[in-house]
Amino acid sequence: MTRIVLASASPARLALLRSAGLDPKVIVSGVDEEAVTAQTPADLCLALANAKASVVARDLTSGLVIGCDSVLELDGQAYGKPSSPQEAVARWKSMRGRQGRLLTGHCVIDASDGRQVSEVGATVVRFGTPGDEEIAAYVATGEPLRVAGAFTLDGPGGWFVEGIDGDHGNVLGISLPLLRRLFGELGVSVPTLWQS
Repeated sequence: MTRIVLASASPARLALLRSAGLDPKVIVSGVDEEAVTAQTPADLCLALANAKASVVARDLTSGLVIGCDSVLELDGQAYGKPSSPQEAVARWKSMRGRQGRLLTGHCVIDASDGRQVSEVGATVVRFGTPGDEEIAAYVATGEPLRVAGAFTLDGPGGWFVEGIDGDHGNVLGISLPLLRRLFGELGVSVPTLWQS
């Protein structure tokens, strides 16, 4: 059985992988996300995913290490987790009634031989038009401060998303179809990883 390692502290990523039949070991990379820069939002999330997977894989001799990072692209800018409630409120006021792209960089490293594959998943998100009181109440839950783009679909933020175009899992932080392709590039079939 191939060991799967998730180089992320995200409970949503872990829950999604577990519900899809995997039982990954979690090893948080400790990468300083603020120190990583890139030209575009897609390049940024991919660089962060690669950095997280690389840091964890270098201390292992076997297993498949998954690194992921998500950002919201709006007006060509990358938005991660808001740094304060005030920033989260301002972000939501700028997002409401608009659409953005939730980008998630995925990197898989085979720790036994160092082979690495990576790709960015993109999902269009159409935001609703919550009022100021709804935004304040949502920010007060604390959820927007814990997630890229200041929202998620599987919590209170789901009330304020009108719809998406693309993979739902990608918005939660990990795209299963994209991950299956990356595993395939490394010669690994997903059913061989399922827990019985």
